[in-house]
Amino acid sequence: MRQGKKQIGQLRKELADLTFCCRIKLLMNNPKQQEKYNVSTENNQLVLILNSEILLPEDAPVRVTSAQLEELDYRKLYEAYSSRGRKSVTDPRVMFKVMAYGYQCGIYSTRKLEEACKYRVDFMWLLENGKAPDYSTFSRFRTRRCTEAVEDLFYQYVQKLEQQGETDHKSVFIDGTKIESRAGRYTFNWRGTAEKNLEKAKKKVLEETGCKTLPELETLLSQMAEGVVFVSGKGKHKTEDQREWEALDRLRQQWIKYEEQLQIMGPDRNSYSKTDHDATFMRMKEDHMRNGQLKPAYNVQIAVNSEYITGIDVFSNRTDVGTLIPFLHKLEMAHRQRYEEVAADAGYESEDNYLYLEANGQMSFIKPSNYEAQKTKKYRSQIGRIENMQYDKEEDCFICAEGRKLYCRKVSTEVKNGTPVTRAWYRCESCENCPQREKCCRKQDINAPKEVILKETFWEKRQQSLENITSDRGIQLRMNRSIQVEGAFGLIKNDFGFRRFLTTGKKNVRIELLFLALGFNLKKRWMKQQKRRLGTHYSEKKVA
Repeated sequence: MRQGKKQIGQLRKELADLTFCCRIKLLMNNPKQQEKYNVSTENNQLVLILNSEILLPEDAPVRVTSAQLEELDYRKLYEAYSSRGRKSVTDPRVMFKVMAYGYQCGIYSTRKLEEACKYRVDFMWLLENGKAPDYSTFSRFRTRRCTEAVEDLFYQYVQKLEQQGETDHKSVFIDGTKIESRAGRYTFNWRGTAEKNLEKAKKKVLEETGCKTLPELETLLSQMAEGVVFVSGKGKHKTEDQREWEALDRLRQQWIKYEEQLQIMGPDRNSYSKTDHDATFMRMKEDHMRNGQLKPAYNVQIAVNSEYITGIDVFSNRTDVGTLIPFLHKLEMAHRQRYEEVAADAGYESEDNYLYLEANGQMSFIKPSNYEAQKTKKYRSQIGRIENMQYDKEEDCFICAEGRKLYCRKVSTEVKNGTPVTRAWYRCESCENCPQREKCCRKQDINAPKEVILKETFWEKRQQSLENITSDRGIQLRMNRSIQVEGAFGLIKNDFGFRRFLTTGKKNVRIELLFLALGFNLKKRWMKQQKRRLGTHYSEKKVA
């Protein structure tokens, strides 16, 4: 009985194999059927091929993105790959498109990119039915392969937007934000501590040896080491000469250590992270504890025109004032053209920035730093400010709240960016027995008269910028600046979810930002296309 059941089972298996072979033969003889099915040997069945073309509509973001990026010149990217050795499994052009589309979809992790290429239809379509790259391949591509080409491809796409009539060089909106670094939050070095410890080490060396420089100390240590027998290890007793030499050598190491820390910080920074030397500790608006503590971060600057990011760069500066000139210079080099109008907030106001814009023939729409404060009652009650004093042009003097006159005692002129810069010092004739001296003068010395400095060139440029921003054109630009550039940061941090860098070092961080800006522009163009807003440059709100 058991043997009969075994024979029946064997016959059924042979019949199934025969049926499967017949199906395969029919499939091989019919080319149309071959396009629709795959052969599965595991289950002895024909599997319907998944056609991604059917699942993706014509206006799908991945199709629009691929079409836009296909027109770029990838020669610089291919130069990063060697002509010798094994050919890349995935074409560099396809890798770049997948990476850019990943940033467009808010996917920044290389492991998540690998997962998306395996399971998402749009990524499969973008890979052109190729094998999904490994996460390490994406990592090498982002940090090694495309370091030189990504900036070139980004500005190629910006030029493409200009050719399509999406952007122009009439006006540019500039703003900055702080984005947290990948560095450790509690591993930092401060300038004050380094300078203090370096001074202590130098003082101690001077007291013990009389050496004033590091080379002198190293020469002395070399001379001392000639007659010393060095020992180490358990049971070994060091001589007094060896102990003295080691104490001086520790001071030498401290000297070198603190000088290296100051060199890393440079002249413009007051701190840096031990795990990312390019990251500076900055006060963020929000951190992981929701209390605005200091964190290692980068100052990200973007230029926006017609709702698109037309330029992006990263700085280690804690404030924005020192970033405007190098950023505008970079935009000029990348676009080979200058923007006619530059709109920025009060954080960019400085004499150097005003002079730079004037020298380049660019109109300044920078809000003065005291624009909002001067409207308050508290600001107007500060009688010691030069802005709240009356000016007598005939006598060339300022009149304080008590009616006393401040006459000009000194004038100096220097040339900056080809423009003469003038400063004038005014001193009160007498502050004796003044009832408002405490409110007016900060000096502790009762006999010291009140002094104010008039930065004539700065005040002149500030007044011109104030007239620009209060005009109809200025009001329109200020409104659009708030909408476009601050709106871009809002989309990047909230919609895109980009709040922390995944790499360290300014070079790698800049690559992340370029991919992010490219993904932003691709998504923005697709959204404007869907809403039939292509070709619009400014908000259509009317100026009151």
